[in-house]
Amino acid sequence: MAQSIKFGTDGWRAVIADDFTYENLTKVALATARYFAKHRKIKNGVVIGYDARFMSKEFAEKSAEVMANAGVKIKLADSIVSTPMISLVTKLDNAAGGIVITASHNPARYNGFKVKGDFGGPAHPEMIAQVEKELAKVMKLNRLPAAALTLGQLLAKGKVAHISMKARYLDDLAGKIDLTLIKRSGLRILYDVMYGAGQQVLDETLPDVKQIHEFYNPSFGGTNPEPLAQNLGELMRRVKEEKYDLGIATDGDADRIGAVDEKGNFVDSHRIFSLLLKYLVEQKKMSGAVVKSFTVTQMVDQQCAKYGLTMIETPVGFKYICREMTRGDVLIGGEESGGLGVKGHLPERDGIFLGLMLCEMVAVRRKPLSALVQELMDEFGQHEFRRVDLHLTEKEKTAIMKKYKKGVREIAGYAVTGRKDTDGYKFFVDKGWLLVRASGTEPLIRLYAEADSVEKVDALLAASVPGAGIAKR
Repeated sequence: MAQSIKFGTDGWRAVIADDFTYENLTKVALATARYFAKHRKIKNGVVIGYDARFMSKEFAEKSAEVMANAGVKIKLADSIVSTPMISLVTKLDNAAGGIVITASHNPARYNGFKVKGDFGGPAHPEMIAQVEKELAKVMKLNRLPAAALTLGQLLAKGKVAHISMKARYLDDLAGKIDLTLIKRSGLRILYDVMYGAGQQVLDETLPDVKQIHEFYNPSFGGTNPEPLAQNLGELMRRVKEEKYDLGIATDGDADRIGAVDEKGNFVDSHRIFSLLLKYLVEQKKMSGAVVKSFTVTQMVDQQCAKYGLTMIETPVGFKYICREMTRGDVLIGGEESGGLGVKGHLPERDGIFLGLMLCEMVAVRRKPLSALVQELMDEFGQHEFRRVDLHLTEKEKTAIMKKYKKGVREIAGYAVTGRKDTDGYKFFVDKGWLLVRASGTEPLIRLYAEADSVEKVDALLAASVPGAGIAKR
């Protein structure tokens, strides 16, 4: 039987009731149990949690049942939790690993199965490869092992135990973020939970933070739970109209961050990365290497040169950044999609932690968020960025990638001055670049561009795939 379940950058995701079924979930959970059974910390079990998606709780319970019947001790979340909570508890409890039932920022019809390492971050590529090897063996079985015990029986026997994670997570945050300063600063903060796993997390810790979309709605209000400008219209409008000092937003499993300044302008992940890097070095006097994915702004390169910090560039996927964070002294690591890991916390993305660090930064600097962004532009030059996802046929996708593999001499009239093929094909022009990346799982090409003006970014994108109808802003 051909293996049809494919792991992506941080686990397995699929459409609910199509490929994400109890049968396929059983196979993935069994393969994961067999992988973790060989782990040196397996006596401490595996932590399992779930987000606010449709049937996430039921899928988590099924995973716990399958893995416990396979001989793995399970600690199961007693409520909706964020992905970083699973990573934190996995690390604190010295567990063999963690599992999160989530599809992160994907549309509501998806769910997924993320694997976490014992170090409190995404499983390294080598670890995922071992899980996939076990999965290949499971897929060849004529019959899956029958569940010897039900979840209720497993709970009664102590092979599965319900645990609470939010209080432990908040206690941990209190030792890393100056919550007292944020409270005393008088900052008016609006938090868009996006109907995700960040709901009910800050209610008691920072009760003055106003929240929107903070309740359970597995359809996510018809919007993808990804903190991008096109999904944060209400947050941007309300921050401006109701005179908040800043807005923060987290995605479906609360590991990614988006922000809005006091004028209602979206602050993308590139600028958040650079803002926090500046804050960590200049205010907190911290040091270490900086890790960024292939799609992140060149401003980070400029900052590392100024601060004398080593910069490491990785393929797309936080698992590569996490690997570097577990190998050496890394100050900050991040990707274009809003995921950042910071020294002293976890080798993991954590949207709530990052949002609070932004609030702390604004309180410490005593300047509006818009002014702090402008400081970056004044110091390192204007950097504008945009990404476009093109849904194509496989034939069109192949033809476009073949063209860029051969190389191009100019884009939109700008001469190509350099090229990198770390992950896709990246072409440099004067004060800008264009990256063309193909999805490995669907007929999709992602186009990324950065330049010193919005007009130049739009021109690079429009010229990259003529006739694709890429709209200018």
